[in-house]
Amino acid sequence: MTITRRSMIKTLAGAIALPTLNPIASAFAQSSPEWVTYEIVTEVNLETPVGAAQSWIPLPLVLDTDYFRTIATKAEATDPRAVTEIYETPDKQARMAWTKWDKAATNHTVTVSMIVSTRNRHLELASPSPALKLSKEDQKFWTRATKYLPTDGIVKTKALEALGSLPSNATDVEKAKAIYNWVVDNTHRDPKTRGCGQGDVKLMLETNNLGGKCADINAVFVALARSVGVAARDVYGIRIADSARGYKSLGKSGEITKAQHCRAEFYAVGYGWVPVDPADVRKVILEETGGLPANDPKVLAIREYLFGNWEMNWMAYNYDHDVALPGSKLGKDNSIPFLMYPQAENQEGRFDSLDPDNFKYKITSRRIS
Repeated sequence: MTITRRSMIKTLAGAIALPTLNPIASAFAQSSPEWVTYEIVTEVNLETPVGAAQSWIPLPLVLDTDYFRTIATKAEATDPRAVTEIYETPDKQARMAWTKWDKAATNHTVTVSMIVSTRNRHLELASPSPALKLSKEDQKFWTRATKYLPTDGIVKTKALEALGSLPSNATDVEKAKAIYNWVVDNTHRDPKTRGCGQGDVKLMLETNNLGGKCADINAVFVALARSVGVAARDVYGIRIADSARGYKSLGKSGEITKAQHCRAEFYAVGYGWVPVDPADVRKVILEETGGLPANDPKVLAIREYLFGNWEMNWMAYNYDHDVALPGSKLGKDNSIPFLMYPQAENQEGRFDSLDPDNFKYKITSRRIS
């Protein structure tokens, strides 16, 4: 059955699919050398005894962009009685493959295959177009506070500290650059942080513990930007290829089970959404060739590059925060901060999404063209 990307898909056969890779898609990939196409496969195997269970696997961005396109998505459950559907969150900022097994299920395995195309992002912050601006509704949405991203109190105080002596009529780009520099200079990557972190900005600032990983560090950027009226958002995803820029720490290919990575964007009037990634600057400082000083040429180069650019050896999942997993027996109060890892639960409770060896999930990536 052929469907549109925005449609809700339900099936009793245990398999769902968006339009499969076809001659048109193949021709697009071959005729657009700046675009690179990948296949990403996520396999979840709960290895749970007979009984009811559910899994939620993140899918690529709901809408295509000028740097990312979803060509095909397919999900297949081994048990033919399993029910799988594509679920979009109420705010349409994330979607997932939601698989349900009933109490008679004896096999709890589901595989989701995704084919996507990406191209590097590079934004020239010159010659703005006055027509590029957010609607009042979108401006309000992308500057809102969330559970882990407050925009008042200490967050607003630190944002104003970051802006320093900028004039009151400073542009969105100038404000964002000042915040970006403050985040790079004041945070650090903590290798002991589980996964990508939780992104609890208020806790980080109040305890003056600005160590963490990408979901923490980039969340600080997003919260501070929002607190001073600059629309910003986290973009959750996963690394899918090695870096072509020579940074071993900024890429992953083959098995990418633990390669999740959160990035960030801010909206600048006249330019649109601008890519940034202060967390990867801190990653290079900590990890590249065993660690580098902040003034090392490789650090300075990536610091400049990651304000306005993304190398697209990375697949975007979604922008959502405080995600309530549909059908979860744990209720809405047990929502997750973001959807970047496979999730699952059975009658005994929720699996640890940061423990793929015991949860039993695996993610792989390969370049197609």
